[in-house]
Amino acid sequence: MSYSLEQIRDFKGKYPKQLWYLFFSEMWERFCFYGMRGMLTVFMVDKIVGLSMREDVANLQYGATQAFVYAFTFIGGLFADKILGFRKSLFWGGLLMISGSCILAADPKDFFFLGISFTIVGTGFFKPNISTMVGALYNDGDHRRDAGFSLFYAGINIGALLGGYACVAIAKSYSWNLAFGLAAIVMTISLLTFVFTQRSLGPIGRSPMEAGKGGKRWYEYATYIGSLAVIPLIMTMVAKTEYTDWFMYIIGPCTLIYMFYEMTRYSAEERKKLIAALVFILFSVLFWAFFEQSGGSLNLFASNNLKDSFLGVKLDPNGVNNSANSLFVIIFAPLSGLFWLWLSNRKAEPNTVVKFGLGFLFLSLAFYVFYSTRFFAGADGMTSLEVFTLAYFVITFGELCLSPIGLSIMTKLSPQPLQGVMMGMWFLASAYGQYVAGILGAGMASPNENATLSEKLISYTDGYQQLAIYAVISGVVLIAISPMVRRLMGNVK
Repeated sequence: MSYSLEQIRDFKGKYPKQLWYLFFSEMWERFCFYGMRGMLTVFMVDKIVGLSMREDVANLQYGATQAFVYAFTFIGGLFADKILGFRKSLFWGGLLMISGSCILAADPKDFFFLGISFTIVGTGFFKPNISTMVGALYNDGDHRRDAGFSLFYAGINIGALLGGYACVAIAKSYSWNLAFGLAAIVMTISLLTFVFTQRSLGPIGRSPMEAGKGGKRWYEYATYIGSLAVIPLIMTMVAKTEYTDWFMYIIGPCTLIYMFYEMTRYSAEERKKLIAALVFILFSVLFWAFFEQSGGSLNLFASNNLKDSFLGVKLDPNGVNNSANSLFVIIFAPLSGLFWLWLSNRKAEPNTVVKFGLGFLFLSLAFYVFYSTRFFAGADGMTSLEVFTLAYFVITFGELCLSPIGLSIMTKLSPQPLQGVMMGMWFLASAYGQYVAGILGAGMASPNENATLSEKLISYTDGYQQLAIYAVISGVVLIAISPMVRRLMGNVK
């Protein structure tokens, strides 16, 4: 059954039923994404069947790969807004992600960069557009929007929990081929879920070509052909991180120029809101640069320096690194929502900017805990998985202060015609965060390829102490400027 936009938005209760369909599609896609993410650095440094990279090189390579993944979400959002629409963009992205996972499953060593390049382009078309469709389920000013994004965020983390642990554990216990093949299977489930439920979305996400806004059908075909033609270029840039440097130097300024051009088309009030959105985007770059050590340096730290026992239960340290945060988000996201509601009823809820600042303070505390693992290490350089997991418990509260709110605030601060672009810019900020995360992780890695585990422990934990200091400074600055940003936001809460 097809619905009108009015019927979709005139739902009773807390959530529209279409949100559940998008929830499950996103959950399985995130299984694929986080499963792949958790395997990258471990596979790259594997000297037996992997790529045999040095740890500093693997950190840079991880940062470059993830940077391109998120950078292409901006491009995917742009093409969805102007040509494909959110639905076709999502479908095309899903097909490319399945292809990339199948290529890696066939031969991860020889076809590594080819498979990763398919996944990069596919994620760019998939990721920003499903988030934008969630925002389109609500009328402007609907107070239930934040709750909807929180539920959607829980779906992301259920997928990340399952994929983050399962894929790397299967890879290490059985084979990398099987683990990459699992990612392909769950991505297929995600795409089929969307295909069989998309009729319920009514007009949401349809191509602007279908809506009679001008243009020609061949633009769509050119987009498909162009996204395939660019894959060899992506392969080259991802494989050689110096090309990634140039790409990041160029795309950020170009994006800002485009954004400032678009801002001239809107009123002064709308421009102020877009400036506020850019402040959130800038600070999110810093947040993700610290937070995303989880896929790089923390993944290698887990592989090298963590014991495989948690309270007497044998667990894979990389699996814990990849999934602990998601487990804590699933548990505490609903409780955090109730806590904000409790504060709101007492007129004591901090505004969105202050919440961002609090996110940095929790992040700082978490990295001090990561640093403290050195005090629980034995002479062999192996340290406590329990203390390491405690750090992820703390970091979760930082993420809950920032990420679900960030998705929602982009849709609130953006004019309707720019929502796909602004969501893409939010993920582009994540690209820069990933890029910087790789650079920071490479700086923490021991320069001695034959370093002992104790030397690696000291090298990485020294780096985590520095990140803790940078995070607390960022949080204090953001809280200090919160009144100014709040004025720019106008009537947006």
